[in-house]
Amino acid sequence: MDWAWAGWFGVVLALAVLEVISLDLVLIMFAGGALVGAVLSLLGADLWVQVVGFSVTAALLLFLLRPFLLRHLRNRVPLVETNVAAQVGRVAVVVAEVTERSGRVKLSGEVWSARTENDEVLAVGDEATVVRIAGATAVVTAVHEGVEPDRRTPGSPASPHRPQSPHRPQETTS
Repeated sequence: MDWAWAGWFGVVLALAVLEVISLDLVLIMFAGGALVGAVLSLLGADLWVQVVGFSVTAALLLFLLRPFLLRHLRNRVPLVETNVAAQVGRVAVVVAEVTERSGRVKLSGEVWSARTENDEVLAVGDEATVVRIAGATAVVTAVHEGVEPDRRTPGSPASPHRPQSPHRPQETTS
């Protein structure tokens, strides 16, 4: 008896476990293709038919089902920005005068090189809002009166970096 189906099922299991680690919805699509390969093997199909079944199924799942699943998953689960993207909108304190060419700010407990845009100059001790990150440099602007900057940590409740789900009420901070 041909045991190729057992190999296919092994691949399905391995890819499913790796998908749990990666959470990208890519490996699970290949696992779906491997499941088709296993079924074709159990039906007695030749190896080339199994491989074609795997390839076609994985491609269809990857290009048709995955975008649909990602779109609906992102609507239900808030995206929490991490790393550099989480710094945008945060408040930094100027530790060395910041100009259009150079400067330093303390951001999230770390000193970053910084610069401003539009001929703005920030003095030591001023608070600045991070507009964007350009490479390893924080592009900042002065904190404007009447505008409450984001002083929360990224991903905290009601942070602009963690959009609220339409299925849950808005969380408030006190």
